Amino acid sequence: MHYDCLITGKIIRQLRKERTLSQEVLSGLAGISRSHLAMIESGKKSANVNTLWSIADALQIPLSQLFLLVEKQIASNGGNESC
Repeated sequence: MHYDCLITGKIIRQLRKERTLSQEVLSGLAGISRSHLAMIESGKKSANVNTLWSIADALQIPLSQLFLLVEKQIASNGGNESC
């Protein structure tokens, strides 16, 4: 299984929308710029572990849960290694 930043971004976007947070609010809570979050969500940029940790914390979920959601999606869809 390979990391897929497109799937990771889609899951982050989905979690953000489920919590009715704008990119502006989530990026502020995570301590990153809105444009950086937008690039992560669109799969145009691969986030490092520190950034993913900050995003997961801002979404109030453990990083392990974020990784689990990504792994499940990759396993069911097959990752495309878009990063």
